[in-house]
Amino acid sequence: MAWWKFLRPSGASQFDVANAHTVELTKRHPMVSLSKQGAAVGNLRINLSWEMRTSDTGGWNKQGGGGLFGRRMNLFKPEIVQAAGPAMVNVDLDLACMYELADGTKGVVQPLGNFLGDLNEPPYVKLSGDDRFGGTSGETIYINFDKRDEFVRLLVFVYIYDGTPAFDRTHAMVTLFPSSGPRIEIPLSEREPQARSCAVVLIENRKGELMVRREVKYVYGFQAEIDRLYGWGLQWGRGYKTKV
Repeated sequence: MAWWKFLRPSGASQFDVANAHTVELTKRHPMVSLSKQGAAVGNLRINLSWEMRTSDTGGWNKQGGGGLFGRRMNLFKPEIVQAAGPAMVNVDLDLACMYELADGTKGVVQPLGNFLGDLNEPPYVKLSGDDRFGGTSGETIYINFDKRDEFVRLLVFVYIYDGTPAFDRTHAMVTLFPSSGPRIEIPLSEREPQARSCAVVLIENRKGELMVRREVKYVYGFQAEIDRLYGWGLQWGRGYKTKV
């Protein structure tokens, strides 16, 4: 047996969530069952947080010295912007969720248009509000899984409402906090500098089992393009936020 096989877990142990505090969904391990970890009840909390950072594509010396090897490694360590200035990326990320219910109802919960939803009435999805500056609190969506039989599928996505289309310059993370079991992290770390939207995670009711699947599919348009990608069939129009 090749030596590297001893470093690689085999079978189900590759993605054992029983004793984990955090699970990161990746291309290799894109799915997890909420039902199997006893988390298909109560409220699922989904949080978007991000930090704005300077571009790391503008030159070798963006991060300082350290020789050729150090400069190359620094390309993968973008500088976090601590204060406003000319290098600050102007971007407003929004967290949103398209829903399809068992009775055929379809819609969206999002800051744009003030479609904030409701936790105790259909669609049983509620957005906490609109955070235009990122930070540790970010934006949060709550999903009432005590009404899990009412859901067919839920698509959580992120879009850039205003500013530079700069997913490559925002360190964004979508984190799911189930009612039990480990939290589930989906970092948006792919370099898609011109994308304006990203389908992050799909939650499906598969014969009573709630499955979470990592998507992380970037598109160069807005909600309507994500809708077409997943066949939701909603009607979209241009919307605006009130100025702050």
